[in-house]
Amino acid sequence: MHVGMALVAALVAVSLLAGFTGEKRDEGMSPVAYSCIEVPDSMMFCGTKIDLTRYDRRERMDRELMAFTYMHSTSLQIIKRANRYFPIVVPILKEYGVPEDFKYLMAIESNVNPLARSVAGAAGLWQFMPATAKEFGLEVNGHVDERYHVEKATRAACKYLKQAYVKFGNWETVAASYNAGQARIARQQDRQYTENALDLYLVEETARYVYRILAVKIMLSDPKKFGFRLRSSDLYPPIPYHTVKVTGSIEDLPRFAKSQGISFSLLKSMNPWLRDFSLPNHGKKEYVIRIPDKEEMYYNPRVVVPYDRNWVVD
Repeated sequence: MHVGMALVAALVAVSLLAGFTGEKRDEGMSPVAYSCIEVPDSMMFCGTKIDLTRYDRRERMDRELMAFTYMHSTSLQIIKRANRYFPIVVPILKEYGVPEDFKYLMAIESNVNPLARSVAGAAGLWQFMPATAKEFGLEVNGHVDERYHVEKATRAACKYLKQAYVKFGNWETVAASYNAGQARIARQQDRQYTENALDLYLVEETARYVYRILAVKIMLSDPKKFGFRLRSSDLYPPIPYHTVKVTGSIEDLPRFAKSQGISFSLLKSMNPWLRDFSLPNHGKKEYVIRIPDKEEMYYNPRVVVPYDRNWVVD
């Protein structure tokens, strides 16, 4: 972007940010007033109280809270999408005995976008790399990629998290290992003579990781404190569907979609794990394909139910 245009864009953005503070400025003050979310002295994560008064922890937490406060479009999308996907993810976490707080790990991994894909090749809500996905039972190939399957990927993530808990014994370190890998965290524990990941010296991405999880938990506990005032109708509702079980190959998925009364685009939207225009199935594996209910595909703002009433103002 041209430097002059970049400067104008920056000034406009700063002016917009100022509107979230609700503050009036007096004569002689800077034209921009900022607000910061207060860093709590402590907070709970997976049943453990985490002290945030030590200077390094407080300042790391402050950085992530500011990021979510002024990263408007991303933060808003996280809240909107969470209304659709938390009701699917949370029961699976409970089924596997994984603390519910790990829904916030999923939120920062993918911004609650089931189609998310990183430059490194990690994919889906839980951002599995291909090799790790296969290790935990997901099918990954040119036609089927279950990293994009919300339920199956969540179950695979639960298996990883429980395995890591057996190794580390505390959930904060389990969370850090999801970013850095279990082997790397274990090496640093040995080198630095400390067990808890919050006390390890780590590369910046991993050092920020657990604090980002804590920050998004605070944001999703009360978005209004961050300046986000959503109505129920702003949230993305779950999409009612019925299923079709397939045990043979589908040569032409667009034709299959048409036979179900929907477009290929809608078929892919409901089943992002389908990665091509056909579904070879020589092994007669059973696939369950979701078809959106025709009468329920259209928005009706009056019937959108918030997953958490704290997310909305109406």
